[in-house]
Amino acid sequence: MKLENEVTIVTGAGSGIGRETALLFAKEGAKVVVADINEKNGMETVEEIKRAGGEGLFIKLDASNKEHTKQMVKETLEKYGRIDVLISNAGIVQDALLTKMTEEQWDRVIDVNLKGSFNCIQAVADTMIQQGKGVIINTSSVVGLYGNIGQVNYSAAKAGLIGMTKSLAKELGKKGIRVNAVAPGFIMTPMTSNVPEKVLELMREKTPLRKLGEPRDVANAYLYLASDDARFVNGTVLSVDGGLVI
Repeated sequence: MKLENEVTIVTGAGSGIGRETALLFAKEGAKVVVADINEKNGMETVEEIKRAGGEGLFIKLDASNKEHTKQMVKETLEKYGRIDVLISNAGIVQDALLTKMTEEQWDRVIDVNLKGSFNCIQAVADTMIQQGKGVIINTSSVVGLYGNIGQVNYSAAKAGLIGMTKSLAKELGKKGIRVNAVAPGFIMTPMTSNVPEKVLELMREKTPLRKLGEPRDVANAYLYLASDDARFVNGTVLSVDGGLVI
C-alpha cells in the first residue's frame, strides 16, 4: 500500500473528485478525514470507505471559515495524533460574464477556492512542521492556466492557487513539506453536470485524447504526488487534462 497509516485530509470529499480520492487513498491504506460542507454526502463517503474495509472520519467543513479549518485540524489530531497529507480540493463555481458578475459571485468563489485553501494549509502547517514532514496538494484547474470565458472569478482563484503552491513549496520545502498542485481539465463530476452537452462536445474536440476525464484520473494524480514515488517533486503543477488547451 502506497499510503499505509498516512493520515490524510481530503476537503470537498463528499462528491466528485474528492470522494474518488478519499476512496482511493483509503484503499491504499490511508486513514482518511472526509471534510465537506455537505454532511449527508460526507457521511456517505465515510460509509463507503468503511464498507470497503478502510478507515474514515467525517468532519463538517466550510473551508472559507478559518475557525472551521482550525476545528478540523483539532479533531483530526485528537483522533489520529498527526496529519501527513492535505488534499485541498474543496471548490465551487458561480459562472457569469464579467459585466454580469455580481460582487457576491466574485467574493464567494475567491473565498472558497482560494482563501479556503489558504485557511486549510495554514491550519495544518504547524503540525507538519513539528513532524518534519508532510504533503500538501492544491486543486487548481486548466482554467487557472489558460483562462475561460464566463469564469473570471474561478480562473483568478485557480491561478492564485498556482502562485500559492509555488511560493509555499519554497517556504515549506526546507521543513520537509512538499507542496504541489494538480490542474484538472474537464472532468465528469457533479460540478460539470449542468454544462450544456454542446459545450462538453466542444471540450472533447479540443482535447487531443478526444474524451473527457473521470474523477479517478485526478485521484490517481493525487496519489502519485502524495506518495513516496514523488518524494523529489515539489512546487509543480501537474496537468490532468488530456492535452486540452482552452
